[in-house]
Amino acid sequence: MNNEELFKTIIEGIQERKGRKITHVDLSALEHVSTEHFLICQGTSTMQVAAIADSIREHVQEKIGVKPFNYDGYRNSQWIVIDYGNIYVHVFLPEFREYYNLEQLWNDAKITEIPDLD
Repeated sequence: MNNEELFKTIIEGIQERKGRKITHVDLSALEHVSTEHFLICQGTSTMQVAAIADSIREHVQEKIGVKPFNYDGYRNSQWIVIDYGNIYVHVFLPEFREYYNLEQLWNDAKITEIPDLD
């Protein structure tokens, strides 16, 4: 399995549950980081955030047979992170995404917006 295939499959899982404002933060050129890529998206409610995270995990396992190393945040479903080793997926409620502002925190990385499907 390569990063590109995993990346594409994660995005499909996000879009399957209508995850919005998908952003890729490429950390691979930076030193002293715990991963190479962040994929960040958001849902409109805690139910949708959990559904998006479930969709990602299920879609990736069904399509390419990969399980995450770990995941956290389901208790409140305001911010769920899924760890695929080289890729961390962050699924936020909009207000928590704005508050933590990972894109600004890592603004020295290459940041790419992925268009919504509609």
